[in-house]
Amino acid sequence: MIRRDPEQAGSRPHDLIVIGAGIYGVAMTLEAARRGLRVVLVERDDFGGATSWNSLRILHGGLRYLQTLDLPRFFDSVVERRWFCRHFPELVAPLPCLMPLYGRGMKRPSVFNVALKMNDALSFRRNAGVASDRRLPGGRVLSAQQTLDRYPAAPRDGLQGGGLWYDVVMPNPQRVLIEMLHWACAAGAIALNYVSAEALRVEDGAVQGIEALDRISGQTVRLDAPVVYNCTGPWSRALGGQFDRDLPSLFEPSLAFNILLDREPLSEAALAVEPPGGPMYFMYPLQGRIFAGTSHWAWSGAADRPQPTDEQLETFLKDLNRAAPGLRVTRDHVLRIFAGLLPSRRPGSTELAKREVMHDHGRHGGPHGLFSLAGVKYTTARRVAADGLAMAWRKRGGLPGYGDTPRPGPSVDDLFHDARRTLDGNATEATVALRRLVQHEAVQTLDDLLLRRTDWLTAAIRSESIVSDAGGLLERPLPQDISTPDIGREGQ
Repeated sequence: MIRRDPEQAGSRPHDLIVIGAGIYGVAMTLEAARRGLRVVLVERDDFGGATSWNSLRILHGGLRYLQTLDLPRFFDSVVERRWFCRHFPELVAPLPCLMPLYGRGMKRPSVFNVALKMNDALSFRRNAGVASDRRLPGGRVLSAQQTLDRYPAAPRDGLQGGGLWYDVVMPNPQRVLIEMLHWACAAGAIALNYVSAEALRVEDGAVQGIEALDRISGQTVRLDAPVVYNCTGPWSRALGGQFDRDLPSLFEPSLAFNILLDREPLSEAALAVEPPGGPMYFMYPLQGRIFAGTSHWAWSGAADRPQPTDEQLETFLKDLNRAAPGLRVTRDHVLRIFAGLLPSRRPGSTELAKREVMHDHGRHGGPHGLFSLAGVKYTTARRVAADGLAMAWRKRGGLPGYGDTPRPGPSVDDLFHDARRTLDGNATEATVALRRLVQHEAVQTLDDLLLRRTDWLTAAIRSESIVSDAGGLLERPLPQDISTPDIGREGQ
């Protein structure tokens, strides 16, 4: 149970305060709680409501890193992808990925065959401890005809075959994040949404905790801990500057966005396609429609409410149409835009940072006990969080080992991932299930319930009907919004 109780959190000391409940903050909270540390997580808005919610939803194993022989990133990706498959099997699934090969550069069947064999050989333990229905088969190169059988609309001119491999998809990444929070709370963590960190408390150069604001009650909350970790993603540089000094290297933003298209999928596989001279995109089936991404752009605006311009969206659609001529999508097919900010290598660049940034403020003249972390990938968030904790506890005798708190069972069943089936089914059961989510998962607004505890508004065309039906089942009406950042954008 995720019990929102700021008063209880302020009544006792903690070992660690984590600020920011995206995937990195949640992963750090889970890692700390499983090791027996007393940890409290605070989030200004709702859990997982920004960049993490807007991800491509694919847990990549690192095949692309073999092109540059970046083996550390490859092995990290394989291990962490397996971690998700082992611990959250009901929320992930194998995803076949297909790349049509036209004989250009690395996209030749003979070269790609070598890459796939190397990928399988180096990831030979990818299925260790994974349930049989979640194991990933080996990759292979298909003939041109076999490629067309799987992707009939593939451009035929020059087609030499197709590369087929397997990754993992999270159809509902917000449920993965919430289930990680359930696990952390079962191990003793406290998780507080709609609580903002206002000030760092420092005495004799050492962190004592933070002053926080409960945005629901308006009350000030004092939280005590000798270690504070800034995991606020796009806001990490601003918060680091507020608590210590500006660190440009912590997070240089770039815009990344994905789109949900009201079109039938072109293949059962995730298609890796690229327009002539353009970047690689993925398109895969999601709830009977096409999820496509990712488009990257330079960003110089504020961290709140990032959205592509109409011109950037049109460029993305044109790229998709050039990469997959049978797609023929227009602005009218865009159901929702999922936009967030990712760290780039330098200001004004679309080249993404390759490595996470972990900063010990105390080692560089700032408050001792203050740390900042900015990560780059959903897949490796848990491993990076563990490394960040190890850095913070290096002078405290090292991290304790894992305790014996198992992951609680899944909090929702498969029925709950389909809004219409749930609401059109047994009204009594739907009411009980909705109320359970509200009571057990710190739900404060309808957006929390319909976007970040379920996935009901992600692909719903008749959003107003879903909101009305769900709101009518609840004992207490929930406010639609409490001035939280927009996440996604309706296409209509």
